[in-house]
Amino acid sequence: MKRPTLDVVAARAGVSKSSVSRVVNGAHTVAPEIRDLVMRAVRELGYVPNAAARNLVTRRTDAVAMVVSDPPQGVLSDDPLFSTVVRAASRELEAAGKQVVLMLAESDRSRARVESYVAAGHVDGVLLISLHGADPLPAVLARTSLPVVSFGRTAAPTVPYVDLDNAGGARLAVRHLLDRGRQRIATVTGPLDLSDARERLAGYREALGHTGRRPLVALGAFTRMSGAEAMRQLLADEPTLDAVFAANDLMAIGALRTLRESGRRVPDDVAVVGFDDIEAAAYSAPALTTVCSPMADQALTAVRLLLGLLAGRTGESVIMPNELVVREST
Repeated sequence: MKRPTLDVVAARAGVSKSSVSRVVNGAHTVAPEIRDLVMRAVRELGYVPNAAARNLVTRRTDAVAMVVSDPPQGVLSDDPLFSTVVRAASRELEAAGKQVVLMLAESDRSRARVESYVAAGHVDGVLLISLHGADPLPAVLARTSLPVVSFGRTAAPTVPYVDLDNAGGARLAVRHLLDRGRQRIATVTGPLDLSDARERLAGYREALGHTGRRPLVALGAFTRMSGAEAMRQLLADEPTLDAVFAANDLMAIGALRTLRESGRRVPDDVAVVGFDDIEAAAYSAPALTTVCSPMADQALTAVRLLLGLLAGRTGESVIMPNELVVREST
């Protein structure tokens, strides 16, 4: 069978071709009774709008670029929460009728390719997943005049973002350890070129500073191995430490292994708190106390903020709250 055309739909509905065009392109200036006639004819005939022609009229592609800006040796691809974020965001965009174009920006060359693709009008907006404060891509994409929302705080002032209360979560963790009577509380940070890591370190210092205690800091890389190595360094520097706050769960799990190998009992000798509440946190030995990060909710909030911008509404940045999940490690 030949594909039904606008003329055929108009004849079946008993209205003009221009009325059919306005209805299928989502115009709000059509009388409800005309819209009902057209939609009934569309269903009866099995009419499918020509996407290319519709896009010429509406100047919309119904596509959104999900841009992951992370170097090849970055932290996102190894983070178990990354798939949670991508899956939640993709489902919400697809439910809104948006085609998702996943793009990786791992180098200057790939960032330039992303910029050209977006500027050429192949998408209606961008959901940017970027954790690196020095990343130039947010500011570059902001200049394209398309709506851009960042998953995570950026240095571009015109790009709205959805982020966690990283400093507040760290304060929750340290105050919990203080309430447990811990005296020498160390921290393992993430890479300090990441805003999340810097904010969690600031929260640790703030909570500890109110007590007059000396901070004990070791640099990690948001990986299990770096957590284990940082824990060895902390034990060598301060053998009497009795608690550690790791800036993510992967490093906390690495720290648990080092403590076990060194003969320290958790939580009897050393209490441990992580950050993120990944699935493995509940199954570590012992089960890990951690700051729960609502990553799926954060992704949904970012998508809804972007959809609002695409609909012509204004949008403000959002900070998501955290909560502490207390388990056996403290």
